[in-house]
Amino acid sequence: MSESDGAERTEDATPKRLQQAREKGQVARSKELASVSVLVVGSIALMWFGEGLAQALYRIMERFFDLSREEVFDQTKLFDVALGSLSALILPLLLILITLFVAALAGAAGLGGISFSAEAAMPKLSKMNPLSGLKRMVGMQSWVELVKSILKVSLVSGMAFYLINAAKADLFQLSLDVFPQNIFHALDILLNFILLISCSLLIVVAIDIPFQIWQHANQLKMTKQEIKDEYKETEGKPEVKGRIRMLQREAAQRRMMAEVPQADVIVTNPEHFSVALRYDQSKDRAPIVVAKGVDHMAMKIREIAREHDIYIVPAPPLARALYHSTELEQQIPDGLFTAVAQILAYVFQLKQFRKRGGQRPNLKTSDLPIPPDLRQ
Repeated sequence: MSESDGAERTEDATPKRLQQAREKGQVARSKELASVSVLVVGSIALMWFGEGLAQALYRIMERFFDLSREEVFDQTKLFDVALGSLSALILPLLLILITLFVAALAGAAGLGGISFSAEAAMPKLSKMNPLSGLKRMVGMQSWVELVKSILKVSLVSGMAFYLINAAKADLFQLSLDVFPQNIFHALDILLNFILLISCSLLIVVAIDIPFQIWQHANQLKMTKQEIKDEYKETEGKPEVKGRIRMLQREAAQRRMMAEVPQADVIVTNPEHFSVALRYDQSKDRAPIVVAKGVDHMAMKIREIAREHDIYIVPAPPLARALYHSTELEQQIPDGLFTAVAQILAYVFQLKQFRKRGGQRPNLKTSDLPIPPDLRQ
């Protein structure tokens, strides 16, 4: 017996619990939505394609009542006549069936989506237990189904009575119409009746969908102990957490290294620290740290900088101060503005020296102004 047996299920299902339920085929479904969608769309399909179907049936009856004696007694000719006549039914009948299939699929997937589960299709002995069946008969679900059945009967009978009463004049007119106009008139009235009665059942759908969503969420609720156990099985395991942290570090390092080519200068403590700075006057209010690292990571940053011809400036005190006082994609501290400005000015002068020649600029990194509280 599990620890959660007898405990009150008060907590909403976790994403993992919802995914497991979906894999087992336990999703919110509304049978009313599926059936009413077929009824409504089927009524519309009959209105659209019913005339073609009726004409095909009329031609079949006309042809069968006009068989010659030779066709009646010759099985080959009779088969050809039947095949040729019935082929006229294929297109209108196929259009109606395809429309009904799409409506049934959309209605079934309208709530809960499309889900295939082999486990849900397997027979369960628990469903054959008489006690379980008796419990279902007196449970909330059975009462809800009873209320829905009463509501459906009330809606259908009430709507039918209203339509018959409202269409009295048209119904009496049928006896005065001539053939075949009276047949077409009767079919129009019948199809309108079917469509409106089917649409009245949308009220049941509007009630059933929220109930099914609530019931599904209620069935999947968990106890506090179950949530704790699930957490231990996933996030709580040291090896899982270690693996997650490692993957996160690797992803962060890849993103950081991808930003190094955008830097304007790499400030280094030649042996241990490297900090990549970017300063775009058009969008940056102050220099931004795009990458930083120590030891192997620092060496990797310098390698990428050399590949992309980015200036590397050895300034040990500033490199240590930048590394310990900044975060990635953030501005440098106010106290380091002056020192970094001197570094960027030096880099600009180097670029000019390479282009135009002249006296090579010189930078005394030991004189860079670094506040005592930022020195490391």
